[in-house]
Amino acid sequence: MAPDEIKRISLAVIRRLPKYHKCLGELLQKNVERISSQELGRILGFTASQVRQDLNNFGEFGQQGYGYNVKQLYNEIAKILGLNTEHKMVIVGAGKLGQALAGYTDFERHGFKIMALFDIDPKIVGSKVRDIPVYDMKDIIYFVNENEIDIAVIAVPRERAQEVVDILSKTLIKGIWNFAPVEVKAGSNIIIENVHLLDSLFTLSYRMNESKWMERLARKDGKKR
Repeated sequence: MAPDEIKRISLAVIRRLPKYHKCLGELLQKNVERISSQELGRILGFTASQVRQDLNNFGEFGQQGYGYNVKQLYNEIAKILGLNTEHKMVIVGAGKLGQALAGYTDFERHGFKIMALFDIDPKIVGSKVRDIPVYDMKDIIYFVNENEIDIAVIAVPRERAQEVVDILSKTLIKGIWNFAPVEVKAGSNIIIENVHLLDSLFTLSYRMNESKWMERLARKDGKKR
């Protein structure tokens, strides 16, 4: 697939790919060999048409009357997501959030290897988190370039986030996964994925309220009848 073709794929489709990958992995663990678009959609909460449209963006994976080969589709989506190669990561900020992220072992299972953490606190620098060393922030440019780090995870306070990005912009870093509660900016050579924890929590709150509204409407409708 040509680069210009990839760019036309909507972000909504791309954000659904990890769901397909996770679901197919669970099916493999259950020794399921093939699955139809209708059944895959039912599990994920999508329509069969949505499944076919999403996957057709990346090629022809299914066969009419047969469905999808689960193992093949799982591997193909892994390639599309870039999970078939190892990605080296560093975490900037070795506080509670940074340490929690460093302790998440599933990253490594999917090819994301945390090489080091960085911090400015002399009480933390020199320690280890799950055998991962914590280095002084002043050494990050050398470390990232020397070890060919792909991704930097930002777990620092809001007021320091952009400063960290500016420092990382002087390195060969390719992507930034930002957990700081603020939008950050970098040059076009660095891809930034901002994680909005509050947005997700607010969405949950809305959905809970929506459920209450539906119940109230149902009761009102029942009284009218």
